[in-house]
Order: sequence, then structure tokens, then C-alpha cells
Amino acid sequence: MTATPKTPAPLRLHGVDHTARPTWRLRETVAFYRDILGLPLVHVISARGWGPATHPDFLHFFFDSGQGSTIAFFYYLGSDEPEALRGRSRMRPLPEDHVFDATHTAWLVESEDELKAWKQKLQDAGLEVSVETRHEVIESIYVRDPNGYFIEFTRKLRPLGEVDAIDAALTLQAAMQAEAEAESAGGRIQHIDDVWARKAALLQDRLELADVGAEPPVRIFVPRVEEFSSLVEDASGRENCTVVPGEHFDCIVSDGPVEFQRKALGLKPAVWYGLFTGGVSGTIDVLDRDRVRISAARH
Repeated sequence: MTATPKTPAPLRLHGVDHTARPTWRLRETVAFYRDILGLPLVHVISARGWGPATHPDFLHFFFDSGQGSTIAFFYYLGSDEPEALRGRSRMRPLPEDHVFDATHTAWLVESEDELKAWKQKLQDAGLEVSVETRHEVIESIYVRDPNGYFIEFTRKLRPLGEVDAIDAALTLQAAMQAEAEAESAGGRIQHIDDVWARKAALLQDRLELADVGAEPPVRIFVPRVEEFSSLVEDASGRENCTVVPGEHFDCIVSDGPVEFQRKALGLKPAVWYGLFTGGVSGTIDVLDRDRVRISAARH
């Protein structure tokens, strides 16, 4: 009798073991991560260069970052810091270089009080700390480490759920479709409005919403999550808006131009600028720090 081969279990990852970055400031980096942040130094590799003749001798040192993970640094002996990295430690804790600062580490704290306590501790250590920034699901502060790397301290405002996963999948689907269309025409996506428009089209098809009349209405799709709820509440009280409720998205519909004010919605700028992540069918005529105006799509 032939044994039935076992179906292999699907491969899955079990978390992040470590992240690593280069440093040219050994003492300062140890002082920041071990002495200020309080992360135990748990392992160091000291070695001749690995493989290629151009690889310098180095120290590779690891700090315990919790949950079985570590954050590590390479200290290359006798090498010079790249010109592009010099002076970054003196930069303010603002994302002024969006490419460099996109690579960063975010440390989790458990409460608003803890976040405030960390801000005070970092300031007491002589570091410049950013103002508190509320993103959609987290609130954060930022500093720069001795190497100029962006360091974030964050607390969760709510857990992620099914709506977030569905919304994320639709957003990336819309982005990939919009990107493919732009590339086929020899261009690139320049504006997030293109992604929002494509996502609105996906949701219109998914929810089987038909256009009625010569000019399609403005449609704003809003994920059913706390941080965007004030937009739906505001629209619900307007005569020129109709709110169509859905399982995962509400849809605000308006025949004419519609305007919203950030302060009236009680939103911080970081959430305001991503307010239409659910998708927009229409033309965004104005979107500045305090006001947005959306009219019917032009054909």
C-alpha cells in the first residue's frame, strides 16, 4: 500500500529577528540605545571583513528590542562616513528628507502617559523631540539618534481589524492598476488623487453603484473606522449630501460641489491629508491644510 504524501504546512514568518544599520559613531550610538533608551547590549560580533576584499573589519553589535528581537549596528573600522550621512544628527526631527527618513524604527509604548514620559526623558537628555503627531491608528513623537536616523515612539490608538485589511488590499490594487495605466502611456503616477479615483471605481463596481443623470455625482468612500467617522457625521447633517451605509465603507454622495473644513471635523493634519484614502469619485479642486472642495468629475 502506497502511503499518501503529507501536504507540507504552509510557510510562515514568525516575526522580525533584527534590523541593522551602519554607524560611524560607536560611543554615541551605545550611549543612546543602551544608556538613554535602556536597551540591553546582548551580543557583539567582531570580525575580519566578510568575503570581498573591499569589506572592512567590523563590529556588529545588538541591543535587545523586546519580544525576542534585536536592533543591530555595523561599525566599520577605518572607514569614512559617507558624505550623504554627515550632519544628519544635527537635523531637526522632521521628515525633511523623505527618502532617507522613510527608513526608521518605531518603538511601542503602552499609553498616552508613557508617551509623554518618554518625551520628557528624551528632552532631559538634551534631544530635540517633535510635537505629538496623530496618524490614523497611532500617535507618535520623533527624535534623531546620533547617526541622524529617525526614531519614533508610538502608541496604538486602536487595534487593526477586518476593515483595515480590506481597505489596504483595495488601496494597493488601485495603486497598481493606476501605475500600470500610467506606465503604458509612458508616464508615472504623480498624484495620490489618481489612486483615490481608481479605488472609488473599484468600490463602485464592488457595491454595484450606478451613475444616474448626465453628470456622475461626487462620491466619497469612507472606511468605517473611528478616525474618519466625523466626516460621515458631518455629511449626514447636510441637505446636499446623502450617506449610503455599507458593511465596510460608507459612501457620501452629492450632486454638487461639496466642501469640508478640517477644524470643523476635529481632525489633526496627518489624518486630514489622508481623509480620502477610501476613494473619491470627483475632482478635488482644493485640498489645503484647512479646507477641501470636491466637484463632479470633469469629462
